[in-house]
Amino acid sequence: MIPVFDGHNDILFRLLQAPEKREAIWLTGEGKGHLDLPRMAQGGFMGGFFAIYMPSPHNPLADMDALMDSPPYAVPLPPALPLAQCQAIAAELAAQFLWMERASGGRFRQVRTVAEIEAARDAGAISGILHMEGAEAIDPGCDALYLWHAAGLRSLGPVWSRPTAFGHGVPFAFPSSPDTGPGLTDAGKRLVSVCNELRVMIDLSHLNEKGFDDVARLSDAPLVATHSNAHAVTPSSRNLTDRQLDMIAESKGMVGLNFATGFLRPDGRRDPAMGWEPVLRHLDHLIARLGEDHVGFGSDFDGATMPDGIGDVTGLPRLIDACRAHGYGEALVRKIAWDNWLGVLRRTWGG
Repeated sequence: MIPVFDGHNDILFRLLQAPEKREAIWLTGEGKGHLDLPRMAQGGFMGGFFAIYMPSPHNPLADMDALMDSPPYAVPLPPALPLAQCQAIAAELAAQFLWMERASGGRFRQVRTVAEIEAARDAGAISGILHMEGAEAIDPGCDALYLWHAAGLRSLGPVWSRPTAFGHGVPFAFPSSPDTGPGLTDAGKRLVSVCNELRVMIDLSHLNEKGFDDVARLSDAPLVATHSNAHAVTPSSRNLTDRQLDMIAESKGMVGLNFATGFLRPDGRRDPAMGWEPVLRHLDHLIARLGEDHVGFGSDFDGATMPDGIGDVTGLPRLIDACRAHGYGEALVRKIAWDNWLGVLRRTWGG
């Protein structure tokens, strides 16, 4: 089975919602959600980014679900969150991540380097990179980023759609351009500088177009969108324009294909009954713009509606088979599934 490295998942948010059930959610599986240790092993999931995500007090996801079933839509963004609240939630989520490692009996490891990812794979263990989706637990002076880096944080998105001290995200809107507001704040520009200093990967998913351009201008690292698709195929605000894809290619960066149905289907609907054609159209377009060495998977498991063909993490072999049947050779399939992510991490982290 080809090992899969994945650009984004939200299992930590599932644990935050039901911490009393965490052993069932993580260790044995409870028949819900998209990820758990037994199913990850079954699906060939051998590594990925595990997101710290701060929910709004009023969960906008319920409103989003109803609106995104009937395009066109434009979901209002929730307001910015207080720093102290986000710091407390982020610490709780990071603690759950560390518990996942302790409880796994060696089957899951936090990793900080490419060498650690490769060592975990060789030992049959799953790698987990601590990622922050929305830098709302970081102070505008970025002092906390040094603390989080010491704790193992190696990837950071300045925003999750709603505004932060650092910049502005795209709303969930279809059809819509990602050009939806102003660029990075002064604090956001400082954040880019400190991420470059510490070699923390900057995730451009959810960031609006002007913010994207600011990161591209200021950063000395490859441009990476961990879970985004092609705007030319599905004109969602969350997807990347050809101009943005060309900038990522020029930087020798990376895009992880988001499995969320609303960002895959050309009609913008969340209906999971869609077949493989939209998935492969996005992959074809991303490969054409970025090249074969700069495309991977960024599932959004436990954070979005999956196509029926994938369903959950056990559907990864079916996706790989669909890529083969589409005409992708074995070398390209291995690049998309595993090699390309390790390549961009080497270029970002060093080593």
